[in-house]
Amino acid sequence: MLERLNGMLREVGYVPDLNFVLHDVDEEQKEMSLGYHSERVAVAFGLLKVKEGGAIRVMKNLRVCGDCHAAIKLIAGITRREIILRDANRFHHFRGGACSCNDYW
Repeated sequence: MLERLNGMLREVGYVPDLNFVLHDVDEEQKEMSLGYHSERVAVAFGLLKVKEGGAIRVMKNLRVCGDCHAAIKLIAGITRREIILRDANRFHHFRGGACSCNDYW
């Protein structure tokens, strides 16, 4: 499912923001690292297991990175699903390609 999501994101013009990778590795490794952040894995699992039309809820004890925030906004729009993500600072309700925080992140 992660690979399908990455493919769908590329189709709509998503470009990963490599500034959010904190490790000193080459560009390809950085891109791969972003694609497997815990919140993306949780959203992919939710897409597989939550019934169509049901909201996907993710809780995280750290702040969501800006790249994942942008990606999950697009995923919510592409899949037409509501994604609720609770991070260390706030709730993010993703619907139709927008977030309730108005990109305050």
